[in-house]
Amino acid sequence: MEYTNPHNAFKEALKSDRKLLGLWLAFGSATAAEISADAGFDWVLVDGEHGPNDLTTILDQLRALYGYPVNPIVRPANSDPVLIKQVLDLGAQTLLLPMVNTREQAETMVRAAHYAPEGFRGVGASLARSGRWGRISDYMRVAADDICVLVQVETKEALANVDEIASVDGIDGVFVGPADLSASLGHPDDAENPDVQKSIHHAFDVIASHGKAIGSLAFDTDLAKKYFDWGANFVAVAGDTDLYVHALSEELEQFR
Repeated sequence: MEYTNPHNAFKEALKSDRKLLGLWLAFGSATAAEISADAGFDWVLVDGEHGPNDLTTILDQLRALYGYPVNPIVRPANSDPVLIKQVLDLGAQTLLLPMVNTREQAETMVRAAHYAPEGFRGVGASLARSGRWGRISDYMRVAADDICVLVQVETKEALANVDEIASVDGIDGVFVGPADLSASLGHPDDAENPDVQKSIHHAFDVIASHGKAIGSLAFDTDLAKKYFDWGANFVAVAGDTDLYVHALSEELEQFR
């Protein structure tokens, strides 16, 4: 039996006017991922940078999420072309690539996500889940249509280069990381500092001028709404660890 390449509904949704609500998954648990999959979020982020994930646990979570009405995004541990190749071979179609600081790095990310001649992704789909182990006979020809490359702007250097980064063909969206950006700007643990917020707003405007999707993270409701008002297309409005910590405290508080 032959299969067709799965459609990336998230990539398509980025072109709409919808506000895409995301959930950050840092537990590294396929069970937690599956419980979250039917909760109503538009997308979930499997975090391999700060979550306790390796290729096997990322694969487990992609399998747990498969078939549910939610779009998985995978953030590898770093923006290494080898990791990008491996995560794509696991079947991920949308990547969030951390610490992209220059136009050259952004161009490398695009090329790493695509086969030659446009890029240099290694060929191995017949051995991998991405190509259904060879059952998607035209995978190499059609894969690019559903691969979505998102890069993170989260340092002072990246902020200075955001215009060039956002201009790169093949970048589908730019995610402004408030935590690392606040530290880089001299305001650690203070992403809501006025100077940081001004920088984020400026970055959003620059990204929008290139017609690229805008993303960020804001577990505070008012802040998330502000980011959407500023033009964000996709915002992580909650995280599994954050929700669990608060739920534990709130439950105990009822008895104290």
